[in-house]
Amino acid sequence: MSTAHLRTLAILLLSTWLAGTAHAHADASSLAGGFTSGFLHPVLGWDHVVAMVAVGLWGAFMGEKAVWTLPVVFPAVMAVGGVLGLLAVPVPFIEEGIAASAIVIGAMVAAALRPPLWLAAVVVGAFAIFHGHAHGAELPEAANPVLFTAGFMVATGLLHLGGILIGMAVRWPLGLKAVRLCGGLISLLGVGFLSGAL
Repeated sequence: MSTAHLRTLAILLLSTWLAGTAHAHADASSLAGGFTSGFLHPVLGWDHVVAMVAVGLWGAFMGEKAVWTLPVVFPAVMAVGGVLGLLAVPVPFIEEGIAASAIVIGAMVAAALRPPLWLAAVVVGAFAIFHGHAHGAELPEAANPVLFTAGFMVATGLLHLGGILIGMAVRWPLGLKAVRLCGGLISLLGVGFLSGAL
């Protein structure tokens, strides 16, 4: 991924965040339960953080097309999961699915697996349903659903970007080992979340 691509992605995420906060200031009561709550929800949940960073890592590891595709598929499908959560549509094993996302995607990076892009997108999209449902189901009653959704979408994008930036190290032999090690650590953390040890 070129520096120009990274700069464009960072500007896009920043402008989305600024637009959300500008709108939030129009109604101060919606800020606490709206954009800010949505933004903090994935950031304060380590199970969400490691899985979303793993998506960026895997995208960077797989290469040019995946580095754009996987971090776009995840929030797009996550939004669908969020709507399901808002509507109280039951999706079983939410917490287990979130933990499994860290285990599986982390393991893909650790094992240096590069499946076809469509298959990687299906894997990422399937796990995004669980993350989105958790966000939507936990929406505070007083929150503005649009601002809350914007908040967790921006936070997700920034976490993906963090994973991509770390994953760029695969260009060098030592960096490749470090990225694979990060994938292994994420997978182990997922096991800890699934077992209840973390």
